[in-house]
Amino acid sequence: MLDIKFVREHLDDVKTMLKHRCNPLSLDDFEVLEKRRRAILGEVEGLKGERNAVSKTISQMKKNGEDAAKLVEDMRGVGDRITVLDEELRSVEARLKEILLNIPNMPKDDVPIGKDDTENPEIRRWGEPAKFPFAPKAHWDLGEDLDIFDFERAAKVSGARFTFYKGLGARLERACINFMMDLHARQGYTEMLAPYIVSRDSMIGTGQLPKFAEDMFKLEGLEQYLVPTAEVPATNYHREEILDGAKLPEHYTVYTASFRAEAGSAGRDTRGLIRQHQFNKVELIKFALPETSWEELEGMTRDAEEVLKLLNLPYRVVTLCTGDMGFTSAKTYDIEVWMPAQDRYREISSCSNCLDYQARRANVKFRRAPKEKPEFVHTLNGSGLAVGRTVAAIIENYQEADGSVLIPEALLPYMGGVKEIRRQP
Repeated sequence: MLDIKFVREHLDDVKTMLKHRCNPLSLDDFEVLEKRRRAILGEVEGLKGERNAVSKTISQMKKNGEDAAKLVEDMRGVGDRITVLDEELRSVEARLKEILLNIPNMPKDDVPIGKDDTENPEIRRWGEPAKFPFAPKAHWDLGEDLDIFDFERAAKVSGARFTFYKGLGARLERACINFMMDLHARQGYTEMLAPYIVSRDSMIGTGQLPKFAEDMFKLEGLEQYLVPTAEVPATNYHREEILDGAKLPEHYTVYTASFRAEAGSAGRDTRGLIRQHQFNKVELIKFALPETSWEELEGMTRDAEEVLKLLNLPYRVVTLCTGDMGFTSAKTYDIEVWMPAQDRYREISSCSNCLDYQARRANVKFRRAPKEKPEFVHTLNGSGLAVGRTVAAIIENYQEADGSVLIPEALLPYMGGVKEIRRQP
């Protein structure tokens, strides 16, 4: 979250940011509560000063054998008043924290101002979309024809937006996961398999709560949630810790299944693998020094792009505008892969620098030297990649006229010698 001092001293800038992010949050209550907080602190400080001074007088009076009963009674009233004010202060600060938890991060100065994804500027492309001598089919049609996806039975078992992967479809999904994890490990990331269930505190730490509660799967009767992304457990890995600045940056590559209610996506991508309630994802996480975090963002984005280059999948990179970027991010690059059947690029990775926003929520700090004051780290996260979307892109980009699908060369070592997927007799 943002530092309360920053919000107080830059209130107009924060209001402008909310407008640029198309966020309707009002800060009127913040102004009222912050004014009251400062008034309480001022009154308590005055009362405590008075109590300290009078206590010395009382002590001296007692030494002199004088009657201090009246002053003692007065100070009892002062103590009662301080108790009342302390309780009010706790209430005011709790309400202020709730407001702060709902204020998004401040975008970097060079983030373009815009209302939605139609205003995200493209910054580069790689690869040329293939020109098929036939009308390319959607991955869901190809997958069902090849008997490697079963959406119908998944809907029977779990509901809409779930998938059974079968045969070589399941192997292709596993191949992509292993390929990505191996690649990122070679790039210098520490491999991690993380829990699929996290606490409420962890969800608050990375910014999913309280604002996005409706998009999460909560365990009934518990203050625990299924992870919406490996970003949550991996970023909270160092929650409430002070890291050794000499060892930063820390890089992790993390695999989890991910679970999202997709509450705000009614009617969007109802078919196929693009928007599922459960999907696999390989995540990239960094804990960085403040002065190097922007360089780390560029490196993380290149590392995610390398997956698509090795799979020979055309893509482009865009910068998210203020109205489209994530709640905790100060700047985000989206990597969008080419989907032939849709004749457009679709998001397959978002790489974000959150600066110290998540670190303040999760209380992750570092020391530059043993005796120096702790500072908040900068956290970064990115998909490296969304696995189901990668499988969808492979199937559409590597399809043949007869309905078969070739396996990208980079995945052959993970496919047990299988070079193509075709319908089994």
